[in-house]
Formats: sequence, C-alpha cells, structure tokens
Amino acid sequence: MRDNACSFSGHRELDADFDRALLERVVESLIKRGTDTFLCGMARGFDLAAAETVLKFKEKYGVKLVACIPYEGQADYFSSSDRERYENILRYCDEKRVFAEKYNRYCMFARDRYMADNSSVLVCYLRKNSGGTFYTVNYAKKTGLKVIEI
Repeated sequence: MRDNACSFSGHRELDADFDRALLERVVESLIKRGTDTFLCGMARGFDLAAAETVLKFKEKYGVKLVACIPYEGQADYFSSSDRERYENILRYCDEKRVFAEKYNRYCMFARDRYMADNSSVLVCYLRKNSGGTFYTVNYAKKTGLKVIEI
C-alpha cells in the first residue's frame, strides 16, 4: 500500500447525479493532504473523468497520473470521442501499466487489485451492487483502504 497514492473506480455510464465539481474538490483536497500519485483504470465514464480531473491539477501541484490499462486495445471499441479523450489522457500520463496483451476474463480484476493494493484511498462512483466497481470497492474495504464515494 502506498500512503500517498489514490486510485479511482466507477461505472462506465454516469447518471445525471454525477458531480464533476465534487470530484474536483475531492481530488484537490487529497492533493493538499499529500496525495501525489493517482492510479486510473482508463475505462469510459468515471475513469476518464477522474483522469481528466487529475490532469487539471497536474501542472499546478506536480502530481503524477498512472494509467492502469487492463489490456492492449482497451479503447478499440470506445466511441470516437471517448477514444480521443483516452489518447489525450495517455499523452500526459507519467506511467502506463498494461496487465494483459489481449482481453481475458481476469485482466480487469488484475488491474483493479493492483490499483487497490498500491494506494491508500479509493475514490469511487458506485451506484449498483454488481460489476467491477462493486467488486473493487468491496476489495478496497477488505484491505483497509479509505473509500470516498462521489
């Protein structure tokens, strides 16, 4: 576990209740309390919004963004606008970690566990009791991570 690192997990579809300003306040607050590294799973929806938020503060605070990519070609089926966002984010990442050459049924879990195991706080957007975000939040809680729900 890294004391100065934060990971993100959230759904690919953002509901009308998603509050980007709240996400920005949470990220900036974490930075001001010493968080200097952010791990992002790079999925559509919450992950891309979280990465863009970190990039907004990158120059001002000198924080690092690590792209945790579950498999090569993750963005191949994204919409053109999301693929453009993904590629733009990758250009500014300080590090890229890829967990599998091609999609397999374990690559998402490997990525999620890595992010939780290498951070001390998880910022999440959780609205349903199933799927990858639900798994990741429960895993984080079991391992003692602080969980902040947006």
